[in-house]
Amino acid sequence: MSAFPTPPESRVQRLFGFRTRLYLTWAALFVLFASFFLSFDLKFSIILDKLPNLLGLHLAPNGFLQGAALTLFLCLCSIVASSVLGFVTALGRLSKSAVAFGIASFYASFFRGTPLLIQILLIYLGLPQLGLVPGAIAAGIIALSLNYGAYLSEIFRAGILGVPHGQREAALALGMRDSAIFWHVTLPQAMRTIIPPTTNQFISMLKDSSLISVMGVWEVMFLAQSYGRSSYRYIEMLTTAAIIYWMLSIGLELIQARMERHYGKGYVRRG
Repeated sequence: MSAFPTPPESRVQRLFGFRTRLYLTWAALFVLFASFFLSFDLKFSIILDKLPNLLGLHLAPNGFLQGAALTLFLCLCSIVASSVLGFVTALGRLSKSAVAFGIASFYASFFRGTPLLIQILLIYLGLPQLGLVPGAIAAGIIALSLNYGAYLSEIFRAGILGVPHGQREAALALGMRDSAIFWHVTLPQAMRTIIPPTTNQFISMLKDSSLISVMGVWEVMFLAQSYGRSSYRYIEMLTTAAIIYWMLSIGLELIQARMERHYGKGYVRRG
C-alpha cells in the first residue's frame, strides 16, 4: 500500500480523460491541417475524377495494378524480402566466420552508403548490360529490398545484442540447445526493441517507393504527377497522393501497435 494516498480524480478529469484529450487534440490538428489545404482553392471535381485510379480501384492499361494498390504490392514484397535479407545479414554480422562477417558488413556498408535512387537506376539500367533484363516493377522491388535490408540488419543486430546475456546462461542451465535458445528465448525478447524501428523503416520504404516512378511504374506518385501535368492542377493531385501515403502509413502504425502489445506483455505493469 502506498505511503501517500492518491488524490481523488475530479469530475473534469474523469470527463476529459487522457483518451478524450488525445482525440480532441487530433481533431483540432486535423481541422488546422484541412484548413491549410483548403486555402489552396482545390478543385474537388478533378480529385473525385482521378481518385479511383490513384487508389488502384481500376487496373492499369496493361492489365496490372496501379496507384495505391501497386504501391502496397511493391511494399509488401519488399518488406518480406528486406526482412529476410536483414535477418540473414544480422546473423552474418554476429557470426564468428570472417567470410560471413565480411560479406554482411560489405553489403550493409554499400547499400547504406549510396542513395536509393542511384541503386534503382543501377539495377534497372545496369543489369541489362549483364544480360539480365528486369521489369520496372521487379527492379523496384529488388532495389527497395536490398536498400532496406541493409538498414534492417543493424536494427536486428542491435535488438539481438540488447537481450541480457544472463537469459542465455539461464537457458543453458536448463539444458536448452543453442538453436532453441535463439528462437525461443533471445529472439522473442529482442522483438520488443526491434519492432518500433523496423516499422519506422517500413513507413520510410512506403514513401521511398515513390522513387520508382522514375521508371514509369504506375504507382501513386507517377499517377499524381501525370494527372497534375495533364490538368495543370498539381496541388490537387499531390495533396491527394500525400493523403493516400499518410493513410497507408497509419495502417502500418496500427499493425506496429498491435505487435508491440503482443511482444510487450511481459513488461506491462499490472495494476
